[in-house]
Amino acid sequence: MQISEAESVVMQALWQSSPLTAEDVVTAVAEDQDWQAPTVKTLLNRLLKKGAIKARREGRRFLYSPVLDRDTWLAQQSENLLDRLFGGRVGPMVAHFSERGRLTEKDLAELRAILEKLDDGR
Repeated sequence: MQISEAESVVMQALWQSSPLTAEDVVTAVAEDQDWQAPTVKTLLNRLLKKGAIKARREGRRFLYSPVLDRDTWLAQQSENLLDRLFGGRVGPMVAHFSERGRLTEKDLAELRAILEKLDDGR
């Protein structure tokens, strides 16, 4: 399921806390994004049509909850990025960030730990 960058902002709010009313979502995202309520409501409707969220009527309002799992979405986004920019290979991606000075000592330590864990599992 493809969701836009703007839609992902709404999803992040719902992943953080749900169910939420449309007004709750507006409060959670509008100020940081400089969005008005109609924009957020449009994004909620798009996500409903895509099946990424569901709505349950409670009195005169709807409560929105995610259907799309955050970890599933992150995995899809990661794979798409890796495929699109680095031919599906992790090595060139790490080299890219390393060459641009984007890897901190902490990042390198985490990568070493991951590699050691992979080596121990073989």
